Order: sequence, then C-alpha cells, then structure tokens
Amino acid sequence: MDYQSPLAKVRGLGSAKSGTSHWWMQRVTAVALIPLSFRFIIFLDLSLNAPYQQTVDWLSSSFNAVCIMSWILAVFYHAALGLQVVIEDYVAAEGPKIISVWAVNLVFLFLALTALIALLRIIVAG
Repeated sequence: MDYQSPLAKVRGLGSAKSGTSHWWMQRVTAVALIPLSFRFIIFLDLSLNAPYQQTVDWLSSSFNAVCIMSWILAVFYHAALGLQVVIEDYVAAEGPKIISVWAVNLVFLFLALTALIALLRIIVAG
C-alpha cells in the first residue's frame, strides 16, 4: 500500500526523505561529543590558567590535537544539524527555508575551517 500522492512521488517528497540519517547523525555526534568535551574542558582550563607555552605543549601532543580537532568538527556539524531541524520546523516558505539551511551550513563550515586553521597555526608555531 502506497501513502504518497503522485505529485509527492514525482517531487521525491515523502514522510521520511533523509530524516533517518539526519536523526542518526545528530545522535552519533552527540555521543561523540561527550568524551571529546572532557578533553576540550581540559584545553579551556589550560588556556585560562596555564602559561601559553604549556598550553601549546599540551596541544602539540598528537592525541590531544586529534581530540580537539574532532571536537571542533563534531560540534559544528552537530550545531548545523540542529539548526537545520529548527529551520525546517519553523520556516514555512520553501524559498527562505532552503536559503536559510544553506546559509547556516556555509556559516558553520566557515567557522569550523577557521577554528581548525587557528588550531593548526598554534600547533605549528609552538
């Protein structure tokens, strides 16, 4: 039994679309952020309380650098997914909805790249 109208079939619209993978990615990033956030809290504590060189030395460890880079990627991706859901739920018109989702994705991509480049510059300079 098919519950889609012929127009929905042509447009590729349905009740699920790509919602399942979107939902799973939100959960995966949320679970990944739990242990990564503990490492990020240590980094923040060092940034605020330790001398600069000690923080750079801590970041120079490959494990710590990978953890912070993973946190950056996961947190920005998780935030973009969350805002996309909010936009899809509360923006009624299709045009502004699509533009808003693209704008949010581009802004978070730019912020993630900026954070990664800044982190790499700190590691390389130290």
